[in-house]
Amino acid sequence: MSAVKRLLPLLDRVLIQRAEALTKTKSGIVIPEKAQSKVLEGTVIAVGPGARNSQTGAHVPLSVKVGEKVLLPEYGGTKVELGDSKEYHLFREADILAKVE
Repeated sequence: MSAVKRLLPLLDRVLIQRAEALTKTKSGIVIPEKAQSKVLEGTVIAVGPGARNSQTGAHVPLSVKVGEKVLLPEYGGTKVELGDSKEYHLFREADILAKVE
């Protein structure tokens, strides 16, 4: 079982894998690491059950689903490294800026 399958975010948190930064232009020029811009898109890997309603105690479902592409803020989120050598980030649902279709 992969490490991602075992990680279940709590409440309104969402596990996201950021898209890879471009390392080469279309014409084949290699972009140095310091000149690469931060990627603001990512793919939803796992979602929590949702925040709790303060009056009823029921979970409020999240508006994003696994597999959707989302627009992320430049800063924020908690970096998570799992056993598969990929880097993931945990964001609260409120921190996600938009869905990308």
